[in-house]
Amino acid sequence: MACRWGHYVADVSKVANPMDICRMVAQLASVLDMWHKVATVVRRRMASIANSPSFKHGVPLLYRHHSPPHSSASIGFRTFRRNYVVSSSAFANQNREFVIVGGGNAAGYAARTFVEQGMADGRLAIVSKEAYAPYERPALTKGYLFPLDKKPARLPGFHTCVGSGGERQTPDWYKEKGIEMFYEDPVTNIDIKKQTLTTDSGKLLKYGSLIIATGCTASRLPEKIGGNLPGVHYIRDVADADALVSSLEKARKVAIVGGGYIGMEVAAAACGWKLDTTIIFPENHLMQRLFTPSLARRYEEFYKDNGVKFLKGTSLKSIEAGSNGRVTHVKLEDGSSIEADTVIVGIGAKPAVGPFEKAGLDSSVGGIQVDGQFRTSVPGIFAVGDVAAFPLKMYNRIARVEHVDHARRSAQHCIQSLLTAQTHTYDYLPSFYSRVFEYEGSPRKIWWQFYGDNVGETVEIGNFDPKIATFWIDSGKLKGVLVESGSPEEFQLLPKLARSQPHVDKAKLQNASSVEEALAIVGSSLQVESAV
Repeated sequence: MACRWGHYVADVSKVANPMDICRMVAQLASVLDMWHKVATVVRRRMASIANSPSFKHGVPLLYRHHSPPHSSASIGFRTFRRNYVVSSSAFANQNREFVIVGGGNAAGYAARTFVEQGMADGRLAIVSKEAYAPYERPALTKGYLFPLDKKPARLPGFHTCVGSGGERQTPDWYKEKGIEMFYEDPVTNIDIKKQTLTTDSGKLLKYGSLIIATGCTASRLPEKIGGNLPGVHYIRDVADADALVSSLEKARKVAIVGGGYIGMEVAAAACGWKLDTTIIFPENHLMQRLFTPSLARRYEEFYKDNGVKFLKGTSLKSIEAGSNGRVTHVKLEDGSSIEADTVIVGIGAKPAVGPFEKAGLDSSVGGIQVDGQFRTSVPGIFAVGDVAAFPLKMYNRIARVEHVDHARRSAQHCIQSLLTAQTHTYDYLPSFYSRVFEYEGSPRKIWWQFYGDNVGETVEIGNFDPKIATFWIDSGKLKGVLVESGSPEEFQLLPKLARSQPHVDKAKLQNASSVEEALAIVGSSLQVESAV
């Protein structure tokens, strides 16, 4: 480069024609641009090596504190070096530098991050059991289930990354970015030593770095008690949602098993269809993992006002079918039964670890165990989203979070750590939300957001009409906060409060006359501590 630089300087000094000088300066700029691009590629490669679990800060190291150490043969740099062949945009062979397994939120946001880093074109493949490009899965239990005359959500309207205000990544987007998609072809086996994946269709794909983003599968009722009868539905993908919509079009009586997210959201949609709807669950109130009894009572009253019935404190015994084989009744453990021609089961989900158990599982929360940069115990393999059991830094515990916000953020953090010099630990603030009764003609739209940890004593402010807030306080510090029907400014305040955990005057908060006043009190505590 110095020779070229000197050559141009020497030539310019001898040239009198200004146009010749301009041409030479342009040539010099072109050379500098070329070397800048080369340096960028080298930097990314070196950053990727530096971020590998086998080579950090220039020397080999043992893997993270909560994983078993690798043998001496597995932690050396030479062993970790990838054996991939990068094809051109035509993907002439079966070798891939980067492979994402999964087709949900995490996969879509990971793909976007690869594109942003300039490392997608001709390098990235996505292998999915889905028939569609990655999409914002929460829509399936919300807008997708609206009655057909109330503008239901449909693809391509909710492909990632529209849920966070980003670009809609349709199938054409992936083609334009040089990302190869394998649809409806789930991975059935992995050979970690050879770094190969086998798919259901028999394809054999060799990978350099593997990102597992398989999410969860719906927990199902046993077949022997009617869990697979026609008319019984579970919701995890578009095909499931389509089947449910088809049933709702013909349904008269709907039974929903489970009083959590799925139960609340599907029941709200059923109200839009004006169907006889009953929610059945063994707990004492809705959303027992998060809601206080008082808060749950407010939501239950609203659902009852919209025609929903509740059977609380009882469990399902079996689902019965008629002569045509389709569901007709739900029998309960207390001996009673209710008529139902459509049953939706929402009793939780299980991490879709599939063939990836070899990457290391967490025995306490399930899922694939990773560190703060989403590296598994196997060099070159990462896991993100619902399937990952990761260190929840704020609360010093291992967690597995089934939420769209975590799917997005974990995917972005993982890929940035893989491709750049980013080394900081993922620092996630737990958050949950729901939006229901948003169809046209609904008497009221329901939208709540929660941030933090629901531990300690609670203070409830407001009467639900028009809004309500619940604050969780432990040892004088605000730990968590939930607001229903907040303004955009109020919702933006919540994560700041939950992350900062300011000291709160509980007595003063209890005397607040409105949600606005209560948020002003805790907000002022945040400002005082920030100023100290």
